Amino acid sequence: MSARYDFASDNTAAATPEAMAALNAANAGFTSGYGTDPFTARAADLVRAMLDADAEVRFVASGTAANAISLAALCRPFEAALAHEHAHVCTDETGAPGFFGQGLGLIGLPGASGRIDPAALAEALSAPDVSYRQPAAALSLTNATEYGTVYSAHALGALIAPVKAKGYGVHLDGARLANAAAAGFDLKGVKTLGVDLLVVGGTKAGMPPTEAVVIFDRALARRFDARLKQAGQLPSKGRFYAAPFIGMLEDGGFVRHAAHANAMARRLADLTPFPVRHPVEANGVFVEMDEAALGRLHAAGWFAYRFLDGSVRFMCSWATTTEAVDALGEALRGIK
Repeated sequence: MSARYDFASDNTAAATPEAMAALNAANAGFTSGYGTDPFTARAADLVRAMLDADAEVRFVASGTAANAISLAALCRPFEAALAHEHAHVCTDETGAPGFFGQGLGLIGLPGASGRIDPAALAEALSAPDVSYRQPAAALSLTNATEYGTVYSAHALGALIAPVKAKGYGVHLDGARLANAAAAGFDLKGVKTLGVDLLVVGGTKAGMPPTEAVVIFDRALARRFDARLKQAGQLPSKGRFYAAPFIGMLEDGGFVRHAAHANAMARRLADLTPFPVRHPVEANGVFVEMDEAALGRLHAAGWFAYRFLDGSVRFMCSWATTTEAVDALGEALRGIK
């Protein structure tokens, strides 16, 4: 029996028809390279319109590159970024922030369901600068979080305000920003929060590999292309990174598809007989399941990961069907 990876991650799904159609449309004729083409310009305009912001926009190949390069732009090598202890930058990027930042560190902070505890942040910000420890210089936030929860604009603002008061930078990892928006997070309000660099996730939203880096602080845009080039993230055929955003943003598919993924997660949460550990606010469902039950699930042909907190994670995507959710629900009831 071959394993089904429908719910292993939201990046196991194919790309959406809209993204692929736009990619195919860009695959015609000759144009300038390195992000100077009309497709890149159009995609950047659409990202700016989505955010209602006057910002610089660049397109790169992966979320890891986008996050790491962003943090490298905010921190010097002897400084560190604050982040949730289970944030992607801390647990799943193989030291990329330190690599691109020539040694910048990461300081993990606790918090329930992927959201940083404000008291823990306050404590970290009050730590004295000493020569033997990398001092904080930036805050990295994630929305939707690694546990499928969604920060409100108010909650983000409460975390960002004391960071900006100290003159530090702010990075927002939006690998699942579409899912946060579909859950009610106001994308047009990001520009008012004090975010310096935003990563708008394309891959998990249903595009071929691409992410957008939005530079709200235009001072950081100086020589940013040189930073990207050095990091191998300024491709000559940049139109192929940008084009999927055109397809997904022109008719609202970016948020529409995410709303479907979120709805499928809620449907799955209602069907599972296993206790749900975290609020289901975006497209992830995390359940309490022992190793024997997980083994039975794998034997039944369904693959799912055990996540950082010990729960078992199921991710829904734009391509998740009600039939697949119902079939998984039946399988979960069968192994309980």
